[in-house]
Amino acid sequence: MAGSSGGTTSGGKKRARIEIIPLIDVIFFLLATFVLFTLSLNKSNGLAGITVPLSETGVPRDPAGTATISVTQEGTIAWDKDPVSLDEFIARLKVFHVQNPEGRFLINGDENASFNSVFAYAVDEVRKSGAQKVFIETHVKPPGK
Repeated sequence: MAGSSGGTTSGGKKRARIEIIPLIDVIFFLLATFVLFTLSLNKSNGLAGITVPLSETGVPRDPAGTATISVTQEGTIAWDKDPVSLDEFIARLKVFHVQNPEGRFLINGDENASFNSVFAYAVDEVRKSGAQKVFIETHVKPPGK
């Protein structure tokens, strides 16, 4: 029988067949989709709920050897998702710099945080600790905005 999708048994009935090739194609498509999606995620070690400012340029960051300092809209400071007092912040700066002399600091500040109060204070204290690599986290603007 031309175009038949299955063989016949002695009784003349068609047997059902599972086509494996289209199934493999679908599985590879789903795998590729999930891999590309997870690569596009920008994981932040800062506090959740902070809206970082948009910028024209951006550089992908490597979180290894980086301490993330978050500055909230209310003016509070967090060290790697852990809210800290100002005294504890300075103590952690000193310890981190001693343990990682070439370590980097990523300041993850809310776009509505007052720059003059806490944001500038965080940058100042990081520089006073002797750190040479201080970065401010931003998100790249979508084209056309």
